[in-house]
Amino acid sequence: MIRKTELLAPAGDEESLQCALSYGADAVYLAGKAFGMRAAAKNFDEQELVSAVQTAHERGAKVYITCNIVPNNSEVDAFPDFIKTAAKSGVDAVIAADIGVVSMIKEYAPDIEIHASTQTGVVNYRTALELYKMGIKRVVLAREVDLENIRIIRKKIPEDMEIEVFVHGAMCVSFSGRCLISEYLTGRNANRGECAQSCRWEYHLMEQKRPGEFYKVFEDERGSFILNARDMCMIEHLGDLIDAGVTSFKIEGRAKSAYYTALTTNAYRAALDSVLKGEEPPRWAIEEVDKISHRPYCTGFFYGSPNEGSGTQDPDKITNGGQYFSSSSYIRKYDFCASVDKCENGIMYLTVRNYFTLNDELELVIPHREPIKFCPQIMFDENGVEIDTARHPMEKITVKTDIDAPSCSLVRKKIT
Repeated sequence: MIRKTELLAPAGDEESLQCALSYGADAVYLAGKAFGMRAAAKNFDEQELVSAVQTAHERGAKVYITCNIVPNNSEVDAFPDFIKTAAKSGVDAVIAADIGVVSMIKEYAPDIEIHASTQTGVVNYRTALELYKMGIKRVVLAREVDLENIRIIRKKIPEDMEIEVFVHGAMCVSFSGRCLISEYLTGRNANRGECAQSCRWEYHLMEQKRPGEFYKVFEDERGSFILNARDMCMIEHLGDLIDAGVTSFKIEGRAKSAYYTALTTNAYRAALDSVLKGEEPPRWAIEEVDKISHRPYCTGFFYGSPNEGSGTQDPDKITNGGQYFSSSSYIRKYDFCASVDKCENGIMYLTVRNYFTLNDELELVIPHREPIKFCPQIMFDENGVEIDTARHPMEKITVKTDIDAPSCSLVRKKIT
């Protein structure tokens, strides 16, 4: 059976949605104002959800709504009205983790396809088979499943059941995101979309009989980020995932920016299209994910335990290690400067996002293309006054250029 592959991108708000669609996503996943696992994202109210679905469908893309929190009793009572509203909006599927939520989807919105969230923790084919009997169309496998076990699951489940995996983005120190550290330390429950990212914090140890004396955990006097997971990046290994039977390739990041969504979607679109043609991912797409703000990368659990075979105890040189002990900071080589509103008659209309000058090393990111160097010689503020520096976020400016870039194109600058 030939299965159609899918690139699935995050849409935390309307701008991210537009970027995901413009840069090549086959489907997007988003949340309403409740029941989703990303409280920090803006998410979509009832009218915004209707508009989002209409926009995506007009562009040939699907929309999946996340309902993957573990709900309490009061939320369970509110869920029927929520899912009925989602069904009316025309969403293509619901991503759920709780059995009670699944049963209510079947009861109150029986025509919507159901996907089992990674929060369900599916690591074997028997669980997938039971979910299939419950009416689940797709399983989003736990991040801890390796390639060989994906192959086994694929062989043992029905042909029409799909497999989705995360291929890029933040990972969690706990099994499939089932974590209580944040709630314990801050009262913010990660399983209700309120994670405080406590695993990214810097920690020391203190011996019981020596209060006030703090000891290093791994490296030096600064302490150690012992729980800090690397980010996942599978852009060079999509062929292995296809061979294992993966249907949908998911980019993490509903709480991240539209800029992040655009760049990751553009890179993975190019890579996936090349692999499907029997070619290697283009070099620029591989380099692109390094230009996105990120933590040090790894390949997750796909090739076994992340720390197996690292060959070094130096945390800065471990290439496949799951944890990064030196820092929880992001690696950022470029800043998002401006978005392109339109191009007309040799004029590019921009909305400023961050400070930049004509002397900065700029690049233009265009959907479905390799980024190009961008060297405008002159620009004007919204009053037509010539300027050499864009200072104010959301200011409208123009530049003269012979480049014809569509809306949703982005301008970035290299950080020196």
